[in-house]
Amino acid sequence: MKRILLVDDDAALLAVLQRAFLRRGWLVDSAQDAATALACAQTHAPDCAVLDLKLGPDSGLRLIQALHAAIPDCRIVMLTGYASIATAIEAIKLGAVHYLAKPATVDEILAALDKLDGDAAAELEAQPLSVDRLEWEHIQKVLAEHGGNISATARALNMHRRTLQRKLLKRPSPNPPERNL
Repeated sequence: MKRILLVDDDAALLAVLQRAFLRRGWLVDSAQDAATALACAQTHAPDCAVLDLKLGPDSGLRLIQALHAAIPDCRIVMLTGYASIATAIEAIKLGAVHYLAKPATVDEILAALDKLDGDAAAELEAQPLSVDRLEWEHIQKVLAEHGGNISATARALNMHRRTLQRKLLKRPSPNPPERNL
């Protein structure tokens, strides 16, 4: 039997994922914060882990490093409602095997955990990113460069901290709606 560690600060989502993995025959451990997740991983040594990017004050990115230090063979998938290119790249560099945007099904998570290689035949987006999405991606990149520090990021972007916080609360759509010109 395989063991999985599920880490998300959303208790409802965590419960749904836990039930779904249990029904599929997995041994499941779960945590709502990084410290509990790391303690659980050190006790039970999971084969796989599914981590949320934002864990309250904690970062799923930092948890990737800690999990790999404790259990080098653990296959990690980052699952987030705040997907960005910058955090996807960092998650993969830190050792995640895949990065999924919420909502994702359990079947998609399992497929991501089983995937060993990249897919050169992956579909390309038909449209370029919207201006809002490009701004979001740039903010995420600068935020990652400043270790998640909102004040330092705001200074680097020459933006008021509250304005940056408002922008971070909004998630732009990946592509603009089609318009007939």
